Amino acid sequence: MSWRKILDNHTSTGDRLTPEEAVILYRDAPLQSIRRAANARRIQMNGNEEVTYLIDRNINYTNVCTINCQFCSFYRPPGHEENYTQTVEEISQRVKELEQIGGSRILMQGGVNPELGIDFYTDLIKSLRKLHPSIDLDCFSPIEIEGISEVTGISTLDVLEILKGSGMHGLPGGGAEMLVDDVRKNVSPKKGSPANWLKVMAEAQSLGLITSATNVFGFGESIGDRIEHMRRVRKLQDESLSQYGNGFTSFVAWPVQLENNVYGRRNRGRNRLELGAGPSEYLRHIAISRLFFDNIDHIQASWPTMGLSVAQMALLGGADDAGSTMMEENVVSASGTEKISASENELQDVIVRAGFKPRRRNSRYELLETPSPNTNLEDLAAPPPSQF
Repeated sequence: MSWRKILDNHTSTGDRLTPEEAVILYRDAPLQSIRRAANARRIQMNGNEEVTYLIDRNINYTNVCTINCQFCSFYRPPGHEENYTQTVEEISQRVKELEQIGGSRILMQGGVNPELGIDFYTDLIKSLRKLHPSIDLDCFSPIEIEGISEVTGISTLDVLEILKGSGMHGLPGGGAEMLVDDVRKNVSPKKGSPANWLKVMAEAQSLGLITSATNVFGFGESIGDRIEHMRRVRKLQDESLSQYGNGFTSFVAWPVQLENNVYGRRNRGRNRLELGAGPSEYLRHIAISRLFFDNIDHIQASWPTMGLSVAQMALLGGADDAGSTMMEENVVSASGTEKISASENELQDVIVRAGFKPRRRNSRYELLETPSPNTNLEDLAAPPPSQF
């Protein structure tokens, strides 16, 4: 079947894309055509007036990790002279700084640290909940939950129940990368399998925890591998919504950063077109994800890896959320990204210049009171970027 027939049929009927159809669109369809279709689907699902954003802070509480992902420049193995694990007081000070600018969430991730028992995590969550009751705590990726389970001998479901009982609101989507066994074994041989990541997320969703799905691409995988990742996420979303009425709030994708890590050095002589992704390929990936995920409400643009201008273009090709201010970021930035935080004004400006009204949200995508943007669309000398 031709890409044109697939896109025409999908646009007219709204039928779910099959993985085979998604591969054809990804491979063959002109970028402007799939962006136009993705923008129409975004309007259908989220309207054409607002783009949301979140004021939050990433806190990387420890850099000790035993997983040794080849694309990660952040981690340090146990015993390394640069190891750190932050105290409750240090983390609380960072949260105070977030509160001062009207933030609503911390996204806290670290490494798989074999020296930390369950009491470290429960004491940390309970302390932050007491000290900062208005801040949502999205903490510990599925890989970290697996690590806590292995260190403590407690099942992943029980770990999640204990952490939720301590005051944790949700899980970050980190650690998914590519949910394809062959790709994962190549870049993260010590990391848990795709099935494990999906299992932990299903357990979190069964408990009513907030979750998001992520995707790092550009490891040299095939288009079929990228769609297989999406297929597995979509399948779990179907199951969790049916069983628990709770699933992924959003899908967030970005290209792997290769500047300062083992994977980048190991593949330095390889054709660079096979690794990472430029703006056009990223925008294609975002558009396809919007068309493929008929059961996930929100698609987020990734400004930390692609820059604000490309993220702005993603808002006109399927994405409806501009991400978050972050305040600080240590994992992606360690791999070569230079801009690691954005002000609220910057995100609002990106949104307004794309022709939308900016709206603050929390981690549940509930809309919050939003200050008026400093940028007025009528005052702009230059038009917003082309949609197609």
